[in-house]
Amino acid sequence: MKYLLKYSVVAVALVLVTWSCSTAPTDESLKASLKADVTFLAADDLGGRAIGTDGERKAAEYLASEFKEIGLQPKGTEGYFQPFTVSKPTNPHEEAVIGTDGEGVTGRNVIGYIDNKSENTIVIGAHFDHLGMGGNGSLHRGDSAIHNGADDNASGTAALVALARILKHEQHKSNFLFIAFSGEENGLWGSNYFVKNPTIDLTKVNYMINMDMVGRLNGEKTLAINGVGTSPSFVTSLELANTDTLKLVTSESGVGPSDHTSFYLQDLPVLHFFTGQHEDYHKPSDDSELINYDGLLLVVKYIDRLVDQLDAEPKLAFTKTKDSTGDSPRFTVSLGVVPDYLYDGKGMRIDGVSEDKPAQAAGLLKGDVVIQMGDSTIVDMMSYMRALSAFQKGDEVLLGYERGGEKKEVKVTL
Repeated sequence: MKYLLKYSVVAVALVLVTWSCSTAPTDESLKASLKADVTFLAADDLGGRAIGTDGERKAAEYLASEFKEIGLQPKGTEGYFQPFTVSKPTNPHEEAVIGTDGEGVTGRNVIGYIDNKSENTIVIGAHFDHLGMGGNGSLHRGDSAIHNGADDNASGTAALVALARILKHEQHKSNFLFIAFSGEENGLWGSNYFVKNPTIDLTKVNYMINMDMVGRLNGEKTLAINGVGTSPSFVTSLELANTDTLKLVTSESGVGPSDHTSFYLQDLPVLHFFTGQHEDYHKPSDDSELINYDGLLLVVKYIDRLVDQLDAEPKLAFTKTKDSTGDSPRFTVSLGVVPDYLYDGKGMRIDGVSEDKPAQAAGLLKGDVVIQMGDSTIVDMMSYMRALSAFQKGDEVLLGYERGGEKKEVKVTL
């Protein structure tokens, strides 16, 4: 059934991507495959790909069939799949338990491998799940509707498959592990599970590349790259690989609201690629026809050149980054907290409070959950970041938060 569904959705595009498995893909075939993959994953038939749903299962089966077609080795625990079950607590202030047993929501990572007989492995990942019909995390203010998540993150998943097609036909010194994660929207569940239950030896991992929302490259060709401070080899290689004159906007921190964080916390160098925020984020309007497929191809080819560039390096050194607060350099203010990136409830839970910063001065504590900043409702990390970016140094904002189940308010001077 998955093949019938696949071809019914993207029949025309798939005609353009037919090539011999022994032939390296062309730019034309890559662009066609990117469009075919995004169109399939972001179709209404998949219902928004929320973890544990039939749509997420169909998406996982589709990706496994793509990996098989390309010739990747299965590297899950059940063929290409790595199932995991998340038991959600009855107390919203407790963390979810991620494992393989027990009752709860079951998702699956999809994992394929290129074995180049190397001591080093490069992990390339993207999450394929989304918000389903909305709910927690949705910024839609209307009736329940399918959130197709074309940019978030069918775009990154399509890029993952395209890179597998390319790298299968190139000579490299490293092995490659391709992982499509589930449960990212709920709190990095899939990547968190993988690093705690890896199907390869993590000590052999050289670095991890994460692609999350890479489908809306703008007219200035601006590409944000986070994590450049996690290895001293990154900065120079990023510039040398930039032959398409992309406008690179970089930040050092290896921590952020996406799956690279799980690998950074294992002391591994990471890079996160992102083409920017837009008004369709976490809304039903994030559809496949709005993707910039020429721009998506540019991102894929840039990452391929970067892998080539880094291939000349020995195994990369890991460095911890100074700023892991999640407050991007584009902000003019900082609340002075470390967000809890594995929190899957509504709001932004504080995992640490920095000394002599606004949050400490206002009496905020670790475990507090920020739910309001001025006129903005905080439902997740991204809405917190968007709200924070609207303020200037010296602004006083009324901040709403929960502590121990009790709602409180405090004025914070930023």
